[in-house]
Amino acid sequence: MTQRLNYYTASPDGFKAMRALQAHVDACGIEPTLLELVKMRASQINGCAYCLDMHSKDARAAGETEQRLYLLDAWREAPFYSARERAALAWTEALTRIAGNDVPDALYAEACQHFSDKELVDLSLAIIAINGWNRLAIPFRSQAGTYQPGAHAKAT
Repeated sequence: MTQRLNYYTASPDGFKAMRALQAHVDACGIEPTLLELVKMRASQINGCAYCLDMHSKDARAAGETEQRLYLLDAWREAPFYSARERAALAWTEALTRIAGNDVPDALYAEACQHFSDKELVDLSLAIIAINGWNRLAIPFRSQAGTYQPGAHAKAT
């Protein structure tokens, strides 16, 4: 597939707004490895090759193991994720698949056991951000494979 357009240059102000949200998420205090798992899981659900390439590289650069990345799609059956990570992954799936669904009270209660109010809002903003990035990368066909770990963090 050929990239359709470069959304960075097509709408610099829009890109700047997205980067501001991402900068907040990156600095919010939630563990970077957990944020990478969230980004990977949402990108798996959405089928975003560019973001999967990027976040698998960033996760490995941050110390994430291959085994946990390979089994992320089956996190419920794999024993490698903490209770906090499981709560974040379940929250990610609920918010990513929110169309036509409700976020159940039991899921909210589970998330509240592992995240403070601020952390839960920041986790939700992280999920909103990655879903937004997926929705830019997929239709404009951002090319997977060339990303170098940390490249976008250096661009801001």
